Amino acid sequence: MAGNDSRAKTLNFNVGVLGHVDSGKTSLARALSSTASTAAFDKNPQSRERGITLDLGFSSFTVDCPDHLRDNEGQQQYDSLQFTLVDCPGHASLIRTIIGGAQIIDLMMLVVDVVKGVQTQTAECLLIGELTCPRMVVVLNKIDLLPPNKRQSAIEKMTKRLHKTLESTRFKECPVIAVAAKPGGPEAPELEEPQGVPELIELLKKQTYLPKRDAKGDLLMAVDHCFSIRGQGTVMTGTILQGSLAINDTVEIPVLKVTKKIKSVQMFRKPVSGAMQGDRVGVCVTQFDPKLLERGLVCTPGSLRTLYAAIISTRKIGYFKGSLATRAKFHITVGHETVMAKVTFFGLPPADTEPTPSEPSSLETPFTFDREYSYQDEYVSRQKEAASGPDPEQWALLEFERPVTCPALCLVIGSKLDTDIHANACRLAFQGCLLHGFEDKSYAETSLPQLRIFKTKHKEGQVERVTDDYSVIGRSLFKKETNLQLFVGLKVSLSTGESGVIEGGFGQSGKFKIRIQEGLRPETKQLLSSSKKKGKSGGKGGPSSEEEPKTESQSVSIHLHFKRYVFDPHKKMVQS
Repeated sequence: MAGNDSRAKTLNFNVGVLGHVDSGKTSLARALSSTASTAAFDKNPQSRERGITLDLGFSSFTVDCPDHLRDNEGQQQYDSLQFTLVDCPGHASLIRTIIGGAQIIDLMMLVVDVVKGVQTQTAECLLIGELTCPRMVVVLNKIDLLPPNKRQSAIEKMTKRLHKTLESTRFKECPVIAVAAKPGGPEAPELEEPQGVPELIELLKKQTYLPKRDAKGDLLMAVDHCFSIRGQGTVMTGTILQGSLAINDTVEIPVLKVTKKIKSVQMFRKPVSGAMQGDRVGVCVTQFDPKLLERGLVCTPGSLRTLYAAIISTRKIGYFKGSLATRAKFHITVGHETVMAKVTFFGLPPADTEPTPSEPSSLETPFTFDREYSYQDEYVSRQKEAASGPDPEQWALLEFERPVTCPALCLVIGSKLDTDIHANACRLAFQGCLLHGFEDKSYAETSLPQLRIFKTKHKEGQVERVTDDYSVIGRSLFKKETNLQLFVGLKVSLSTGESGVIEGGFGQSGKFKIRIQEGLRPETKQLLSSSKKKGKSGGKGGPSSEEEPKTESQSVSIHLHFKRYVFDPHKKMVQS
């Protein structure tokens, strides 16, 4: 807030109104609201036709500041409390907008149709709430649709059911209140008063707290609407996610790579000299075409980074049913953008994941380029193995289909938004925190080779024959076309216990020579000479010579173990 203004001070408290499509969120916001901000109530023509909110509508109403918001000395810092209602869209396909709106929300208001109860999207809203918001109020709407004689018992039944659903979430004791925001439905004339709304306002007041607002740090503002005013300039309305702004500050619109100077600042149509984190503002700049930015981020010049790829910590979302496979594509919501990305999961090598008795297993291992990691075909989930305890620590490399602009260390949500909207399944798959970003377009050549994620390989072949006490000829370990030079010098072990080193190729068919430094044991030589006699009949290179030792269980196998770094351009093989 502009603290030095002589004007009365207002605390802005952001309430996210989430819920299933058609649960009556917009009517509820309208019933609650007195000052509708520009973006509010369905400015989208598509939305107006269907009566469904498409963009994050914002509207607000102001009440007296409740007593419990006094500071430690009992002083009232604020004269009034302004609730900004962030109406988040309900359709499943628009879940990305919700995730965009959820990062600035101080309290969630989950609207549930009292007749239909919890639906797929309601569950997804709960998840987003859990990831982004500490408190929630549940509003049972449309109680006018219940027959008056059964109304009370139906409300009690639904309240019980909701408490059961919420038991396993961070909102387990949250209040549930019943209302009818628009008796008779959206088309009904405005004759009937909404029911339960004054009680809801009182409940909202009780739930408020002084949100942690910090004016320090770089400015980051989420713009949700942009329009021009003749003779004034272009107004961008939005919410300040972090930092602060003031008249004459220069701000950057990173997507467009342009900077602009702030001419004036308004909060709900009243001019102010500045604003800070959590405030909802209109910022006026000149010589800027509003069509270039409908929504997006505005920041302190140079503070946001544009990333082509990123490394994140990952946790699977429990309700997601599928597996999370490496190389699969997910919708990644990061900052205020949702973009497709290819995902590679990796974790600590097996030896590092066993906690030593003295060390608690919940220890967070920070990600660093100095450590080696092991490649995973998919996210490893304890749930899948029916084991208890948290999932092992894991990370993911995200390779974006187009660059994204986002703040450091922001929340990342991965989802499968192409899943059928009507399938009753949660589409939010994993969440994490952005740990490292790659800003170089050619990161695959310049930076990825430093990311040491390895795959362990195991190849198995057979000893074909003994050449002398210190060397054998092997086969079936390599394809004919393999360049054997790459493998020269690698260690191998025989199933009989000896170890040796590959010396080079032998002939043209992928056979090779192994040097056994310690020499062959007498029993190995005997074993090999006995199996060799059996297979003489096949002649050189005939089909039976390929299969000779298989007739005899005494064949000696050769084992080659090595690891290869996934992003090593030279595909070098490494043995420990």
